[in-house]
Amino acid sequence: MNWLQLRLVVDRTEAEAIEAALEASGALAVTLDDAGDAPILEPEPQAQPLWRQVRVTALYADDLDGQQRAQLAAALLAEQSAEPLRIDRLDDRPWERVWLADARPMRFGDRLWVCPRGQHPPATETISAARQPVVVELDPGLAFGTGHHPTTALCLRWLDQTPLHGQTLIDFGCGSGILAIAAIALGARRAIAVDHDPQALDATLANAAVNRVADRIEVHAPEALICDPADLVVANILAGPLQALAPRLTGLTRPGGRLAISGLLSEQGEATAACYRDAFDLAPNWEQDGWLLLHGTRRR
Repeated sequence: MNWLQLRLVVDRTEAEAIEAALEASGALAVTLDDAGDAPILEPEPQAQPLWRQVRVTALYADDLDGQQRAQLAAALLAEQSAEPLRIDRLDDRPWERVWLADARPMRFGDRLWVCPRGQHPPATETISAARQPVVVELDPGLAFGTGHHPTTALCLRWLDQTPLHGQTLIDFGCGSGILAIAAIALGARRAIAVDHDPQALDATLANAAVNRVADRIEVHAPEALICDPADLVVANILAGPLQALAPRLTGLTRPGGRLAISGLLSEQGEATAACYRDAFDLAPNWEQDGWLLLHGTRRR
C-alpha cells in the first residue's frame, strides 16, 4: 500500500497544537523533527535539543478517504506553515522503525535511559553502582512518547529524582506508556496507565511486554478507571485538559502523595497552578525550552 505524506514547517510554540490537529484529521502517524540545519547531538544530562523551527510530517493512507483527509488538513493549515506545504506520494515502508537510523539512547536525570530496542547506554555510563543505568526500551508506534519532547523529558527527569520504591503510580494520558514503564523500572510497585485512545493502551501493553513489566501495569480508559488514590500521579497532556481534570487528578492522588503535570507552555503555568493550589503544596516549577512541569504534594 502507498501513502501520502503531508509536510509543513512551524514555529516550535505551534508544533504541539499542529500535531494534535493532524491526529484529529485522521493522520495515521505524526512526527516532528528539526526544520533547520541544527545537528541532533547526544544531549548533555538533563538537556534536550532545541528546535526553533519544527518540520511536522503526517502520514495518510493513499486511498480516497486518506486523500480527502490530507487535502482538508492542508487547506486548513497552509497559512500556518513557514514554507509551502507539501503532499507527496510514498511507497510503502516499515514506518515504525524508519526513525531508528538516527535514534540514540537518551539519558534523563542521573540514571534513567530511554533506548531504541537493541541499543544500550554508552559503556562509559556504567561507571559506578550509584549510577548504574536504568533502561527503558522503546520504539515509537502510532502512540508517541519517546522522551524527545521537552514535556516528556521533564516528566522522566522528575521520575528519576523522585523516590519510587514500593509506590503506586497513575499515568493519566499514557500515550506510549513511557512514564508508567519508567516508574516501574525505577522501583515503583505498580502502575496504572490511562488513555482515551485504544491504540495508546495497546501500545502501552506492547511496550510493557518488551520491558518485562506487563504483570505490573494495568491499562484503562478514563471512564472505566476505578481505583484507590495512588502514591504518585503523572499527567503529560495539555493545559486545557489539565485544568479541567484538576478535581479528578486531585482525587486520584492520596493525601501526602505527589503529583506532576506537564504539557504546559510557560505562559500557561499560573492559570494551571491555580487549579491545584488549594489541594497541593506546589514546589517551584521545572522549565525546559519554554515548557513547564508543575509538581507538588497533596495536603493531608
